[in-house]
Amino acid sequence: MVVKTGLDRILADPSLLKKLSGAKVGLLANPTSVTVDLQHALDAFIAAGVSITRLFGPEHGIRGEAQDMETVGENYDPISGIECISLYGATLESLTPPKESVQDLDIIICDIQDIGSRYYTYIYTIGLTMKAAGDVGCEVWVLDRPNPIRGDVVQGNVLLDDYKSFVGLQSIAVRHGMTAGEAALFFNRFTDWKCELKVIELEGWKRSMWFDETGLPWVLPSPNMPTLETAVVYPGQCILEGTSISEGRGTTRPFEIIGAPYLEATKFANAMSEFGLPGVQYRALSFRPMFQKCAGETCAGIQVHVTDRNNFDSIAMAYAEISLLLKYEEFSWRKEAYEFVADRLAIDLLIGDPIIRQGLEDGNDPIELSRTVGKRREMFDAQRAEILIYK
Repeated sequence: MVVKTGLDRILADPSLLKKLSGAKVGLLANPTSVTVDLQHALDAFIAAGVSITRLFGPEHGIRGEAQDMETVGENYDPISGIECISLYGATLESLTPPKESVQDLDIIICDIQDIGSRYYTYIYTIGLTMKAAGDVGCEVWVLDRPNPIRGDVVQGNVLLDDYKSFVGLQSIAVRHGMTAGEAALFFNRFTDWKCELKVIELEGWKRSMWFDETGLPWVLPSPNMPTLETAVVYPGQCILEGTSISEGRGTTRPFEIIGAPYLEATKFANAMSEFGLPGVQYRALSFRPMFQKCAGETCAGIQVHVTDRNNFDSIAMAYAEISLLLKYEEFSWRKEAYEFVADRLAIDLLIGDPIIRQGLEDGNDPIELSRTVGKRREMFDAQRAEILIYK
């Protein structure tokens, strides 16, 4: 059985299509906004008689061409020619739809595939769109899609308020265990991102499912999220963006490959194996990124091979990697501005709590640090339980 997404369900429901008929509709979408047979939402809605007034594009753009943290300045969709509002410009303010872009709309439809990690920006774009729509009385419909790395597993600490950025605009766990629709319900209930919200639910999805068990086609959500395997390692490996080492951008296996010119590949791989983390093995390798960190340089490092994804803890693995990297004199934290924030270390924005970073620097057990979640996590778990759609 193939899981039915919110998009496929709305297209098959005459009563919902009737509500959209004659309305001024905006569409927040990207390449993942497709039906089960790979028709883009924009084309599918037009074919169903729904007039799309305006498009909104998240980070990476409406068609997903831009790299991470690359300013998107598009004014029109390059394929359809329809007006498009970029929600990832050069300023923090650009992340929120301008009032004039939503006040003439009746409904904004949001249909984007999230990947289940706090750093991934799409759920925040949905939330900020909800806030802008709520301010002018516009409805928001979120067409739900599966959490690709399961919806019954929550891992990691909860972000502290002083360390919010576009890789964490709300106080949620690293691996949050929600679908995009559930995240929207969470925002609408527990934050000031409020609007008249409708979630078009999934049909046939179980929380224990990985994406490749849904029968749905995988469309890469962003340029450096090419496969489900990437999404599996991402909750921990994205933390390495806050360091000087390459997290594999510029290779065909981003986040599965890490390294730097000064690392000793075999020694590093053996040291990682000694942590005894379940469900993963490490292969020593050398690689040469074609862009971003260490571009054109030969790096030594490891490739992460997940052997049992149900028992694999990417966050614990990343903390273990960092504990080893800190022993190299050449290693450093990223100092440049990160996601519109310049007055805090990127590693603190990603982890969301500087005490954890300081614990790693002090040589504390990285596995224990990865499991230190505290009272804020208890609060998140309780709030999350209240809004879950799929029991």
